Amino acid sequence: MAPKSDSAEAIVLNYVNEQNRPLNAQNVADALQKFNLKKAAIQKALDNLAEAAKISFKEYGKQKIYLARQDQFEIPNTEELNQMKEKNASIQQQLEEQKKASSEVESEIKSLQSNLTMEQICEREVNLRAEVKEMENKLTKLRGGVTLVRPEERKAVEDILSEKISQWRKRKRMFKDLWDTLTENSPKDPKEFKEELGIEYDEDVGVSLQSYSDLLQPAKKRPRGQ
Repeated sequence: MAPKSDSAEAIVLNYVNEQNRPLNAQNVADALQKFNLKKAAIQKALDNLAEAAKISFKEYGKQKIYLARQDQFEIPNTEELNQMKEKNASIQQQLEEQKKASSEVESEIKSLQSNLTMEQICEREVNLRAEVKEMENKLTKLRGGVTLVRPEERKAVEDILSEKISQWRKRKRMFKDLWDTLTENSPKDPKEFKEELGIEYDEDVGVSLQSYSDLLQPAKKRPRGQ
């Protein structure tokens, strides 16, 4: 007598047949949690089905392994197997073609999303026109000789720059004096010694004290407030 379709045995039998692979009670219990079946009930159902020869089972020590009865399944012959292989290969090819087409569509969508909409273009145009207008106003003021930086602000910046350059020159001189003393009687080549210590001159890093000093020369020559 077949178990009722909603009984634990029917649910377990259906699952074992669908899986058609070796299973233990824990495998089945984990898979059938949605039916609110406890492991004890599933174990009992498996044992009853095995006893009734509705499923197969083998014991490995204390472990019982259950499997769907293979005589219930139609075993395809060689010709049918070849047809199935051909069909599977055809499906795989169709799948690859669909993946490729899907990838192309996604790329096109991304490309379209990266383009600005008409609304965004108009908004950007307004912003750019405003920036251009602001720059033209500044340019007009500069051409008219309007001072954009107050004399006292400029003097403060020039004084800071002058102080920094003085400190730079002083430290540069101190280093030179110290370096000359160290290398005067040293058997090592000064250039090799410098590389060994990892010392870098201003020129090694692309800076020049003179170029910064020259920035102050026009400021000293021109009258204040100009």
